[in-house]
Amino acid sequence: MVATYFPGRGTLFEETYLEGKAEGKAEGKAESILSVLDKRGIPVPEATRDRITSCTDLDTLTLWFDRSLTATTAEDLFTDA
Repeated sequence: MVATYFPGRGTLFEETYLEGKAEGKAEGKAESILSVLDKRGIPVPEATRDRITSCTDLDTLTLWFDRSLTATTAEDLFTDA
């Protein structure tokens, strides 16, 4: 077991801090997906951009990022192979 020494450990402050870190990671991952698609010359419709940027699940964003490397359209991110 790992002990943390975060000030306010086990409080609402800690929970809010950790949620903020997770949201920052999700935002960064979403921006990376959009950047890859842009660099590859793949157009991203506004609805698709909104779906990517509003997602907060890191596992889903990681899957979409991996798919962005080989996708031929932005919609390919959401297609199960």
